[in-house]
Amino acid sequence: MTTPIILEDKRVRLEPLTMENAPALTGVASQPGLVAYSPSDIESPEALMRYVGKALELQRKKSCIPFLVYDKNSRTAAGSTRYMNIDWHNKVVEIGSTWIGREFQGTGLNTHMKYQMLRHAFEEMGFEKVEFRIDERNQRSRMAVEKLGATLEGILRKNVYLLDGYKRNTCCYGILLEEWPNLKQTLKLRLR
Repeated sequence: MTTPIILEDKRVRLEPLTMENAPALTGVASQPGLVAYSPSDIESPEALMRYVGKALELQRKKSCIPFLVYDKNSRTAAGSTRYMNIDWHNKVVEIGSTWIGREFQGTGLNTHMKYQMLRHAFEEMGFEKVEFRIDERNQRSRMAVEKLGATLEGILRKNVYLLDGYKRNTCCYGILLEEWPNLKQTLKLRLR
């Protein structure tokens, strides 16, 4: 059995998402429209548990590693994120299915989260590329990954249905291993 991955710094702790700790996310997940640009439903406790169950099934298939995001400043569960669409052979991983409560947005928590995940993906797991896929209309998330230093590589047109039947365009961003050392220094300065 592999050792669970725990990523943390002074601000954030990313711990394995489980059926046991998932109920701590119920209050955050119930915020209306929190994942409006996602094909997922998390708003009711039942929907959240189905969401977690699917993530854990993908983890058993080694294509996903889901985390509960714990904000150390407020001492509470703030949301969830994961490594997903893991391509072990080609050494490519996506960071996605990320959502944090509105009270945590714009506080720097996301930058701490992403820094820990990027560092671990490149330096510990041996990935050569990290990707992000975001609804074209989700300007807040797009600006956040651009601020991390990710490059827009293209837009997949009408490729994902959302719960309301809308078929979104998906912006594909990437960071390469050779870009990581410079981005790492920039992010470390931002985190001070």
